[in-house]
Amino acid sequence: MNIKVTAPPKVHGEIRLPYSKSISNRVLLLNKLSKSKIMPENIAVCDDSEMMRSALSSTSGKVNTGAAGTATRFSLAYLSMQQGEYQLTGSERMKQRPIKILVDALRAIGADIEYIEKEGFLPLKIRGKELQGGAIELSGSVSSQYISALLMIAPYTRYGLKLTLTGNIISLPYIKMTMSLMSLFGAEPQMDGNEITVPVGRYNPLSYKVEPDWSAASYWYGFVSLANDADIILAGLDNNSIQGDSKVASLFTPLGVATEYNDGCVRLRKCNFVNKLYEVDLTDTPDLAQTLVVVAALKGMPFKMTGLQSLRIKETDRISALVKEMKKLGILLDDSIPGTIVWNGERCDRDDEVEIDTYDDHRMAMSFAIASFFYPQIMIKSSEVVTKSYPTFWNDLLKAGFVIEE
Repeated sequence: MNIKVTAPPKVHGEIRLPYSKSISNRVLLLNKLSKSKIMPENIAVCDDSEMMRSALSSTSGKVNTGAAGTATRFSLAYLSMQQGEYQLTGSERMKQRPIKILVDALRAIGADIEYIEKEGFLPLKIRGKELQGGAIELSGSVSSQYISALLMIAPYTRYGLKLTLTGNIISLPYIKMTMSLMSLFGAEPQMDGNEITVPVGRYNPLSYKVEPDWSAASYWYGFVSLANDADIILAGLDNNSIQGDSKVASLFTPLGVATEYNDGCVRLRKCNFVNKLYEVDLTDTPDLAQTLVVVAALKGMPFKMTGLQSLRIKETDRISALVKEMKKLGILLDDSIPGTIVWNGERCDRDDEVEIDTYDDHRMAMSFAIASFFYPQIMIKSSEVVTKSYPTFWNDLLKAGFVIEE
């Protein structure tokens, strides 16, 4: 469905964010491995977590994780150690996203995995078996989901796992989130420099309550930054989160948003900002890039954002998508340096009627909705893609005063 979005003069209200899908997908796997009869509370209600649930409940047969990257990688690791024969596939886009690094790593610890079609990509044939574990190396510059997948199944291998990460480690907070949750469930992962060891062990059943999603909060930071007047309360958030994207609070201070931590919620208000070069390394928080690009550019703030190598292999090539769609807004981005997006203030003619393509990417839809403050009735194509992580997004915008038309 294509929709037109118009922003209100004032953005206000209390928003109940979706629960964290990053935590949910990890907890679902750990809970399954613990053989718990207690279902964790507040599991995210979104496409990604539903795919994760489905994959974990599969017996021998075909498993389709759709467009869910996290569910695909975690499921591959899990199925590799489950007795039976499986075929793992996904959406057309998911079949274009590389999986070879994880397949090679799993094979190195004993997994039996074959490519059914194209080498290095889904679909896969998996013959589940006991995995040996042992010592392996993996580039730290690849998706942290590969690393998390290996770590979470490591206690159930025969010899445990010694994982050495080479090069620059990206999305480190997600790795630390995984290790924190593993420890909570009874495993004993240890990280020393670039080396992670996980001894043989077992997860213990426990009750767990998932916290709201800081990644989803980032869009509300964007709305507050661009609104003339704003007062937003985000229920359930606090400053002790295990989510790396909680860094959004400090990232948005130079963009004019003050964060006030109250008892069990966060209040967002406008504050002064200095219009100067905005330089930020997003190695740890690449999922915030689209929101920050849209907001900084529309505030007229030249920027340089680095650490974005992983954006090329997300739901879409997010760097190329940003370059193309920002041009429709009259903004010319420079992506000539690998893993970097630069805007030096260069502009071009904007489209008369702005229609944003979303590329089956939930974050493209939500981040460009923020542009509605400058482009009334901006069209967001295939708006339903938000169900991947934030199904109530458009309804929450209505509650906050936005006008949405089909």
